[in-house]
Amino acid sequence: MAIKAIVAGAAGRMGRTIINLIFQNKDIDLVGAFEHPEHPSVGKDVGEVVGLPKTGIIIENALEKVIEKGEVIIDFTFHKASLEHARINAKYKKAMVIGTTGFKKEELAEIYELAQKHFPLVQAYNMSLGVNLLYKLVEITAKTLGEDYDIEIVEAHHRMKKDAPSGTALKLAEVIAKTLGRSEKEFKFCREGIIGERTSKEIGIQTVRGGDIVGEHTVLFAGMGERVELIHRASSRETFARGAIRAALWVVGKNPGVYDMQDVLGLK
Repeated sequence: MAIKAIVAGAAGRMGRTIINLIFQNKDIDLVGAFEHPEHPSVGKDVGEVVGLPKTGIIIENALEKVIEKGEVIIDFTFHKASLEHARINAKYKKAMVIGTTGFKKEELAEIYELAQKHFPLVQAYNMSLGVNLLYKLVEITAKTLGEDYDIEIVEAHHRMKKDAPSGTALKLAEVIAKTLGRSEKEFKFCREGIIGERTSKEIGIQTVRGGDIVGEHTVLFAGMGERVELIHRASSRETFARGAIRAALWVVGKNPGVYDMQDVLGLK
């Protein structure tokens, strides 16, 4: 039997993509969709908004109006909105998939606490299957090359992305830091002027914004006489949406707690 999904931010770029792919997947059904109360899509048929025939599903203006219909909420919205959705869901105990970026540490900590007590959550800054494989490859590379290579991360996204650096770049840096026993104090977000020699412990994280770049991440391990580059390029938001749907199918029925795409893909 197909699982019943609710999509937050239904009229946004990711929301529209996820909804289109749900209608192509026999294992998952869309049963509810909602948007910010002031969004012009509220009250319209989902199909009309995402470029499909009419579905009979109306975009509502609040999660509470649809939450009882579904088994899982898929949320790619805004950090404050996703936190509020998690607070609401603590009462209803539905599974959640959150791909929102830009969380403050205290916001994410609260979401994790709610999930540990009340509902199963898959949270990842990047739901691409390839990026989640990249996390594993970066861990292996850092462990193999050790302290003898300088490490830099360069990420590029479209001009409308609101947060920087990307959550994926930060996650890559965290994987490297954990593997090498370093702390976030070694993260270097920008360089300008006379900065002196690079320290051996730095993990550089540099940001590019422009045009319609969907998402690119390069992890550079630079040694003496050679360098190793691990690169992931996304050419369509569908790669993130497909990962989110895979996570939604996986998380329904799990025990309350916090999971990530490494769990979904069996990479742990």
